[in-house]
Amino acid sequence: MSESDDEPESADSETATASTATTAPTTAETACFEAGIKFGTLYHQFAGTPVSPDSAPSLARAMEDSIENQPHCVDVTVDVRTDALDSELAGSAADYTELTGRFLEVEIVVDYEGHEVVTQMAMEDGYPLMKVVSVSGRDAGD
Repeated sequence: MSESDDEPESADSETATASTATTAPTTAETACFEAGIKFGTLYHQFAGTPVSPDSAPSLARAMEDSIENQPHCVDVTVDVRTDALDSELAGSAADYTELTGRFLEVEIVVDYEGHEVVTQMAMEDGYPLMKVVSVSGRDAGD
C-alpha cells in the first residue's frame, strides 16, 4: 500500500520508475546542447539590429566573431542574404531594415570533448529553422 493515500500500489510502479529514471546526458548530447546555446545567443542577440545591403558583410563578420568567442565554438559562418534585403527595401523610403531570421543563413560548428556538431539555420516554410546537421567524433552515442 502507498503510505500517502492507503491505496494499493500499481504492479507496474517499479517498471514505471525504472523507465522514467534520469541519466546524465551523453557527451554527444552535451555537444548538441552547446551548439543550441550558440544559436540562441546569435539569434536573440542580433535580431532587430538595423541592417542594410551595405552593412550586411560587416554585421555578418561581427556575428561570427562574437559567437566564436564562446567556449567549444570552432567555426561560425553567417550569410546575411543581401538579395532578400534588397527585395525588402525595394520601394521603401528607408535604406535599412531590422535583422530577422529570413535574412540569415548560418552554420555553427562546435567541438565538445572530441564530438563535432554541425548545425545550420535557414528559412523553411517561412520560419528560421535551426537544426543539427551532424554529430561525429568519438562514438557519437558516448
